[in-house]
Amino acid sequence: MKEALIVWGGWSGHEPEKGAHIVADMLRPEGFDVVIENTTEAFADPGLKDIDLIVPIYTMSTIEKEELDNLLAAVEGGVGLAGYHGGMCDAFRSAVDYQFMTGGQWVAHPGNIIDFTVSITRPDDPIMAGIRNFPYRSEQYYMHVDPNNEVLATTTFTGEHCGWIDGHSCPVVWKRRHGDGRVFYSALGHVAAEFEVPEMATILKRGMLWAAR
Repeated sequence: MKEALIVWGGWSGHEPEKGAHIVADMLRPEGFDVVIENTTEAFADPGLKDIDLIVPIYTMSTIEKEELDNLLAAVEGGVGLAGYHGGMCDAFRSAVDYQFMTGGQWVAHPGNIIDFTVSITRPDDPIMAGIRNFPYRSEQYYMHVDPNNEVLATTTFTGEHCGWIDGHSCPVVWKRRHGDGRVFYSALGHVAAEFEVPEMATILKRGMLWAAR
């Protein structure tokens, strides 16, 4: 049986505990033994290197050096990392090594909760199979991203809320490698109710399964 660790916490507005249990319910039917923790101390566990998948759901917080070093070593050694929205790519703003691993960092969501379109850029990728461009209502994430990411979906800003980014497209979903580990990220999922959007849930589930060792 595969092992997955979900670590939730940080800003409560992202409903991290609810998200953690939804993600666990996605993974268990796929043969995962899931452990849920709500402290970054879980990242310091020496056994981290032996599990198959780590899912951080921990917005706007801090991480201790020994916790981060152990997490980085685990992923570089082959443990999968997957997550969504601010729970993964706005987790530890001062930890640049963490951002280097995840491939991006949130910096803005002009207009806050708005309607936008998610555009599929790699329909040939198994994670995106059968999914077409779809409308979405949430925070439209503007992110600083690693050019090494393999981008699977993007979104384009209209400029209604920030005129100077009119027409700019930003990655929404990507996958990448970090050492021997696979890393997957989706910017969708501001609150738990968004898991009810079939495309959002399908993309995240497939991405987690892809990332797992």
